Amino acid sequence: MVRGKTQMRRIENATSRQVTFSKRRNGLLKKAFELSVLCDAEVGLVIFSPRGKLYEFASSSTQEIIERYKRHNKDKVQPENHVGEQNLQHMQHEAASLMKKIELLEESKRKLLGEGLQSCTLGELQQIEKQLERSVSTIRARKIQVFKEQIERLKEKEKILASENAILREKFGGLQRRQGSTGEKEGEALCTESSEKSDVETELFIGPPECRIRRPLQN
Repeated sequence: MVRGKTQMRRIENATSRQVTFSKRRNGLLKKAFELSVLCDAEVGLVIFSPRGKLYEFASSSTQEIIERYKRHNKDKVQPENHVGEQNLQHMQHEAASLMKKIELLEESKRKLLGEGLQSCTLGELQQIEKQLERSVSTIRARKIQVFKEQIERLKEKEKILASENAILREKFGGLQRRQGSTGEKEGEALCTESSEKSDVETELFIGPPECRIRRPLQN
């Protein structure tokens, strides 16, 4: 006869529940004993029945196993907490250091702007003065460099414009030459036509119709 699969839920019948508890408890204790013997493992098992009765098994001593378990957890958790505390302290130290640096920078900035100089000694004022002179010298050098770069760009632009102007002049000169040549040809044509017209004989008649005398028209 095949046993059916036991459904994993609370057994409602009290008698069946007590029988099942006894059987499985004994089986669990037996397995713990076998594990400690076969594998030379230190095993501790504690079971409380539904009525609060204690059942235990220990390969050596239950108290020793419990103490060992506590030490193991303490050794495992303590390094993590220690590392966390160290990281927190390091971050707090870094934050305090950064805040101090920010305060010093703000104070230096105010002094460079001429504020809060009442508490400065003569040496500090001279140091601030030298720092300002170095800053002014650096700014002037950069300004001169910017001017030079602008002049170079303007020179390059001037060369480009001069080249374009020369090209336009050349094109305009060629156009004028073509127009002059066309005008000369038209003038020669007009002169030739006028000369041909002057050579044509023109008849002029003087007197009555019956005795007209033909005379050539002279230029």
